[in-house]
Amino acid sequence: MPDIYLIIVILLFLLAISDLIVGVSNDAVNFLNSAIGSKVATRKAIMIVASLGIFVGATFSSGMMEVARKGIFNPEFFFFSEIMVVFLAVMLTDIILLDLFNTFGMPTSTTVSIVFEILGAAVAVATLKILTAGDSLATLSNYINSSSAIAIISGIFLSVVVAFLVGAIVMFFSRLLFSFHYNKRMKWVGALWSGISLAAMSYFLLIKGAKGASFMSKDIVAWIGNNAILLLLVSAVFWTIVMQLLLSVFKQNILRIVVLFGTFSLAMAFAGNDLVNFIGVPIAGFESFLAWSGSGTAPEAFGMEFLSKKVPTNTLLLLLAGTVMILTLWFSKKAKTVTDTEVSLGRQFDGSEKFTPNALSKGIVRYSRAISDGVVSFLPKSWIKKLNHNYKPAKYQNGKDEKYDPPAFDLIRASVNLTMASVLIAFATSLKLPLSTTYVSFMVAMGTSLADKAWGRDSAVYRISGVLSVIGGWFLTAIIAFSAAGFFAFLIYQFGVWAIALLVMLVVYSLYKSYKHHKEEFKEAERIKSLEKEISSINGMILVEETSKHVSNLLSRISETYKEAIDGLLEEDLVKLKLAKKDLKLLKKENKNFKRQLFGSIKRVEENNAEVSRLYLLVYDLQQDIVQSTKLIVQECDDYVSNSLPPFSEQQIEKLIRFRKLIEEYISEITTKLSLSDYQDINQILEKKEFLFSELETLIEGQIKGIKSDEFGLRNSMLYFSLQLETKDLIAVAASFVNLFEKMQNESPKDRETLLSKTV
Repeated sequence: MPDIYLIIVILLFLLAISDLIVGVSNDAVNFLNSAIGSKVATRKAIMIVASLGIFVGATFSSGMMEVARKGIFNPEFFFFSEIMVVFLAVMLTDIILLDLFNTFGMPTSTTVSIVFEILGAAVAVATLKILTAGDSLATLSNYINSSSAIAIISGIFLSVVVAFLVGAIVMFFSRLLFSFHYNKRMKWVGALWSGISLAAMSYFLLIKGAKGASFMSKDIVAWIGNNAILLLLVSAVFWTIVMQLLLSVFKQNILRIVVLFGTFSLAMAFAGNDLVNFIGVPIAGFESFLAWSGSGTAPEAFGMEFLSKKVPTNTLLLLLAGTVMILTLWFSKKAKTVTDTEVSLGRQFDGSEKFTPNALSKGIVRYSRAISDGVVSFLPKSWIKKLNHNYKPAKYQNGKDEKYDPPAFDLIRASVNLTMASVLIAFATSLKLPLSTTYVSFMVAMGTSLADKAWGRDSAVYRISGVLSVIGGWFLTAIIAFSAAGFFAFLIYQFGVWAIALLVMLVVYSLYKSYKHHKEEFKEAERIKSLEKEISSINGMILVEETSKHVSNLLSRISETYKEAIDGLLEEDLVKLKLAKKDLKLLKKENKNFKRQLFGSIKRVEENNAEVSRLYLLVYDLQQDIVQSTKLIVQECDDYVSNSLPPFSEQQIEKLIRFRKLIEEYISEITTKLSLSDYQDINQILEKKEFLFSELETLIEGQIKGIKSDEFGLRNSMLYFSLQLETKDLIAVAASFVNLFEKMQNESPKDRETLLSKTV
């Protein structure tokens, strides 16, 4: 029996490593968002600053098991065998849950997840224990400290609303003070403003980041709390003087210092306080195992009263955990995905949106516009004019990369994000209020985005939908964490080793599937970004060649999808049709991505290459047509077979297979020309197109004769005609691609522009 608990302890530590990885991937957005979004420095420099913050935070960490201090459950009512079930269920659930959110790039709270997982697992084990003993469920309140859970939920509501409002209000006045052309006003107000920001973040660093350091005695911590106002005033004066010197004498951009300092302080606070969310449970399990193994008492009889006390963590373990966190920060692609989600929701400029509008976001935008119009109508026009002047956007012309790929937002907003997040977290900590750093950081960023007019008419409905999705995910975190941990605890409690083995395999499978899914998504996203960046320095004919290769690849995949659909239909093979649907999904996604590139490509291509922009537009139009035809072919074939409708006759099968092979040869010839940009003997393609049209007419005439002779039924004929008509469109569009690129290659620039203008 002792062996099984030793295995559980080892498993807890292995799970802790995985939990650190998925946890950091999610929480990295809290301290990276502002620095990365504002491009305050290179990504490498930002990561170095954040890594230093994490390392210092891990060193200063008190290492106390936070979840035990919060008293989610009353350990004196549990035995060792039961508490190990709770801990194992919590860790298994936490990895799956956080990794799921990371995969889809949705930031959530690791504190809320761990608290509700402990609550769910403890409730499940306590309920089973009560039922086994034949006691009343009314005694469940003895096992669970429900007040802590209620406080956490209250903290969620509080942090969401307050952080958003505070972020919006402070950003509004900050923008009025500085405008978007803040360099002009930095000389007379920048040092004071930066000094106040740094003072607030310094205080945050003291009470949230370093309060658990071993050299910080209780007396020092108490003194800091009792002299908060004095500390803030002295710190503000000190930092203001330093910033003025840096600005006036050394000509430094002091906003960069503010943003990097804020990044460091939030990273330090994260490591110093949230680290225990990931290793607190395994440490508690290890301490419980040591206490039980030396007692000589049966695991079912050893009480866990000692867990009510603080459980210190070995400093070496904290440093190892900090190292894992830093490595994750540098190498986790999921951390980048979560960061990108928050940055995209707050970016100042338009672009492709990740989220789709819903009824609630549409309603919010509609009524907000009505209220805004009403308020504006009562304000003096001089006020509105001055307001609009301060909100006149700045153009990024310092370099080609900035011009075409500007920061998501400027340093003013980045510093407001970090300052207000620090102030709110520090204030809540001083009042001992449960507040999620993720919720505060995210909602402050969203509030500043709104006040900065980042949510314009082009993007508001999409951005609000995204914010609502993230907030909805937060509440789902609590519900899923509670339910899943409770279910896992039930399985382990009832089925022991078999349940543990099954759940571990589930975790491994879940991590593998999410890794595979995210790898594909990340690769596609990076490919799109790379293509958009290349276009910024594009030469007209280079884009023509690159686009022709894209079309060649597209046509090859369409040919394969067409083959799978027709073969699946004729062989009544649902597996092949499933492959066709999968390929169709990729084609539609490719078409959507191409559409996303369209605006940026037109914007980035130099004015003397205007015909290239028209080419891009026309290629998208043709691509949309051919993907739509392929979609109808796949859908109709799948519907026919899945509904078990009458099979095609042998004569029909023979003709369709022969015709399908002709289509493959035709498209293969076109893709070769497009990939090589070789448009010699293009007349052969056009002649083959006419030949295929003639073959189509023959097939249609044969079907009509079959209908008249009662050889073919209604369903058969409707599908047959539909296939031929859509295939005709497919043939025509494929030829149009070749004709288009041949003209682009051989005509003069003026003739190309005339051609494309007429075509578009």
